[in-house]
Amino acid sequence: MTDQSDSDAETRTDSSSARFALLPEPARTQAVDVASAVLPGIRIADMPKRLRRFVRFTAEKRAKHAAGILREELAQNPTFRSQVAQLVRSSDAPLVAQVLQGDIPAIAKPHEVAALAYLLQPEGWQDLVESASESLRTSEASAEVEQKVKDAHSAQAAAERDRDAAYKDNERLREEVLGMQEELATLRSDQHRLRRHLEEAQLALTKARNDLAAEKGRLKQLSGKHAAEAKKLREQLAQAETERDRAREAVRDSRQLHDSRLWLLLETLSGTTAGLRRELAMEPVVERPADHVADTRCAEPEKLAESSRGLHPSDPGRLLQLLELPQAHLIVDGYNVTMRAWKEISLEQQRNRLSKGLSGVAAQTGAEVTVVWDGSDPVVGLPPPPRGVRVLFSKKGQTADEVVRSLAAAEPSGRPVVVISSDREVAEGSARHGAYALPAEALINRLSRG
Repeated sequence: MTDQSDSDAETRTDSSSARFALLPEPARTQAVDVASAVLPGIRIADMPKRLRRFVRFTAEKRAKHAAGILREELAQNPTFRSQVAQLVRSSDAPLVAQVLQGDIPAIAKPHEVAALAYLLQPEGWQDLVESASESLRTSEASAEVEQKVKDAHSAQAAAERDRDAAYKDNERLREEVLGMQEELATLRSDQHRLRRHLEEAQLALTKARNDLAAEKGRLKQLSGKHAAEAKKLREQLAQAETERDRAREAVRDSRQLHDSRLWLLLETLSGTTAGLRRELAMEPVVERPADHVADTRCAEPEKLAESSRGLHPSDPGRLLQLLELPQAHLIVDGYNVTMRAWKEISLEQQRNRLSKGLSGVAAQTGAEVTVVWDGSDPVVGLPPPPRGVRVLFSKKGQTADEVVRSLAAAEPSGRPVVVISSDREVAEGSARHGAYALPAEALINRLSRG
């Protein structure tokens, strides 16, 4: 019994697939559009797996990207076609009810009727598909005949235009022939006249040759005078070049004197500027950009000890170069360093050990130092920060990584800022703001040297 049912199902599948293949292309496209439109109404669990990723697409986008899969499923998967048919039946489209009843209006589009008949498969749906297909073929044949008639009319009109153009060209050519005949008579008359002029020109040429011989004698005499005049001009040119060289030398001496006076003036202005700088004696600013970030983005910012500076830590190859940069600011991602160096001790011991080491770095270099810790868990009873080290804890809901990037972004362009973190996002984010991003090992190696 089961074998017989499977055989019937395969027969229906093959028949349905063959029917879908026999549908005209406009009807198959319409069936795909209908299936694409109702696809979201099918439960995900009941839907073919390869169509599930298209459910959230718009109907138009789904019909475009999933058209091939929808065609295969409609042709080979009777269950999927039945699911689509059930959703189509639940719609209130008048044409759906008419197809189910077999009462097709004359104004209905054949490809829509064929697509709905295949999807819904009411009684006698094969006849509806055949009828719609025949209507489509008839429409296509009629359209082809109409196009051929239009082409014939166009060809006839073009032939008439060509005939009129040929007639006009014939008249124009006849007029041109008459004009050429008149032109030929004129040319013959001109030929006789030109021959007479040629004879006159030959006589004039003979006279001109005689005049040329006489002119050559006169030119030879003038050539001698020209040579003498050219010699005189060359002597004047040499004298002018000598005077030019003298003038250039005088201008060069004058420029050197001008440059010397200008240099003395610049030196005087430089001395005056230095005197004004000493006279004004402006006090250095108290609050730094890092203090502003600490006040606004951290939980309990610690005040930086007076006269402290931060060191730019580096590996041995770059350490000396970066420490020589003026007004350097060292920003340390605290736990990123300590969990690599001293993960075997408690967090409190890690914080104290790193802060003490950074205090020594600040004392040795005189640079500004800021260390940032994750503050998700409240920390009470903290010891006072070491001298020269700003200790910050991130607010709840923020990470130390975000505070480190904010500190780097707050610094003015041009100030040397060094960020110590092996976190790739922290390093790249800080580098985008112009900071030197160094790994945690650079600072660990520096602290291990004492």
